[in-house]
This record gives sequence, C-alpha cells and structure tokens, in this order.
Amino acid sequence: MQYAFGALAQGIFARPENLTLLAETGEGLGFDVMWVNDHVIMPRSIESQYPYTATGQFNEFGETGEYLEQLTLLSYLASRTSRVKLLTSVMVVPYRDPVLTAKVLATADVLSDGRLIVGCGAGWMREEFAALGRPPYDQRGSVTEEYIRIFLNLWTEDEPSYSGRYASYSDIRFEPKPIQHPHPPIWIGGESLPALRRTARVGDAWFPIIDNPRNPLDTPGRFAAGVSRMRQVAREEGRDPDTIDVAFAINIYDDTREHLGRDGKRRVFTGNAEQIASDISAYASSGVKCVMFGFEIDPSSPNPTLEQMQRFAENVRPLVEG
Repeated sequence: MQYAFGALAQGIFARPENLTLLAETGEGLGFDVMWVNDHVIMPRSIESQYPYTATGQFNEFGETGEYLEQLTLLSYLASRTSRVKLLTSVMVVPYRDPVLTAKVLATADVLSDGRLIVGCGAGWMREEFAALGRPPYDQRGSVTEEYIRIFLNLWTEDEPSYSGRYASYSDIRFEPKPIQHPHPPIWIGGESLPALRRTARVGDAWFPIIDNPRNPLDTPGRFAAGVSRMRQVAREEGRDPDTIDVAFAINIYDDTREHLGRDGKRRVFTGNAEQIASDISAYASSGVKCVMFGFEIDPSSPNPTLEQMQRFAENVRPLVEG
C-alpha cells in the first residue's frame, strides 16, 4: 500500500515556504505520493453542481478564489523533493491544449527523474470551461479521452502524428520523452460509467473519490462492488482488468474523533488509529494500491496538517504494515 498527502494550493499552502515545508515533511515521514489538484480561475457565480457534496455546493476556495496553477506547482515541488511521487489529482484534461500539456508533463517527469503520476478528469464546472474558452463543456468526456490518446502518442512514438476531432498534427518531433517507460502512469478519476469506460480504454488505474452521492464508495462493501463493476466494464471494453490498478481518494480524514456516515454508523477513516488502520486493510482487500488522504487544513497555520501527517506515519501506518 502507498499513501498520498497534499494540500489545496491556496491560502496557507499557496506560500512557497509552506509548500516546501509540507513537501519536505511528507517525504521525510515516508509518504509515497504528493498530490496537487486543479482549477485555473474561479467564477464568481457557480450554478454547476459539485459531484462530491450532497447539496452540490462548492466552497473549497472560500471568498478569494486563489489557486496556484497545478502543473507549474508540480515542477516547483519536483525541485524541493527527491523521492516522493507527484500526482495531478486530478488534472482537468480539457482545460489545456493537448500538445502543450503533453510537453509540460513530459518536462515535469524529466525534471523529477521519473516521479510523475498523471491523474486525469473531465471536469465538472461549466462556468470555468466557458471562462477559459475551452471545447464545449458537453463534449468534455470525448475531449478528455482524445487528449489522453494524444499524450500517449507524443510520449511513445518516434514519429508522432494524430488526426482527431479536437486536434491534429503530423511531421513533428517531440523530445524529450518522459523518463518513465512506456509513459507516466495515467490514473482516471471519476465514479460514473463513462469514467469507468475511460479507465478501461486509456487508463493505468481507476482513481475514484469516496463521497460521490450518486456512486458512494463509503463502506468497504460499496467499494468492493465498485471495483467489481469497474472490472466488468473493463472486460466489456476488451481490457484485462488485472492490468488496471486501483487508487482511492479520502476527502475526510480525522484521527481525533469518529464522524457519522450516511448510515448512522462510524464513517470510515475517522476515529482512532486502530479503526483507521482497520479501514485501510479492508479497502486494501479490494485491491487498492494507493490511498490519498485529505488531511486537515487550518487557514492560519500549516502545523495542524503536518501534525496529522506525523500521527498517521507514527501511529496508523505501522499498524497496517504490522
């Protein structure tokens, strides 16, 4: 099992000194992956429904809407670390030109000596698509899949060429290639059937979030059923499901008290160290290879995040590893 940490790159963690402290602390504590998530601008009015709250409301940014650009930040973190892998969690693939994005990601993999993981999503905020002038929001699924195919073409072919609905190129050179062969891992975010099909067609791993009200994965049983569904979809798409890894994102982690889940019982990944370790083991039995935690964030200080990460490393991880 691998473990991922990160922070919303805003507020307290939009400052270079705190990002460096976070990255170096996480690497020193033995975490395997550091994640960075993705928004470019923040509309003042949002009518789109956020997939991961019961109300559909999105209040991640507070009042300012500040956010460091994801891929730029990855290169910064590559320079401040030497071992931890760097995950886009997730990159909203349609937001950026595919050829340029392939170059930026390849550069990040080279500069990090092969530590990049490309988490990919189709996005959910119609207003952000409009503000960026990107391909139509209603076509975001097909755009995402085509762009990923372009990444793979540019990263793996000596004489890359592509002719598609949204982009075309030929008679070009694309160098340097990423360090990782055949390419950096592609993790496909999302819990819907289209996301599962996209995973089967172009992904190396399925990367869902625990709290989609329409596709909840908030118990080991529900998660096991989700993995079974993903594997069935892979077979329908002609893909060997054993070639698809599974990662998992936890957006509420609390090692100080229990929270109640939708069924009135203890919410997984909350409670004491023994309970959380048991939850990790239960999800691991369904094939999870990496768990991404959303540790506590205090807008006034990085210390609560760092302290919770340390408690996990010292009190929870040893119980899982025995």
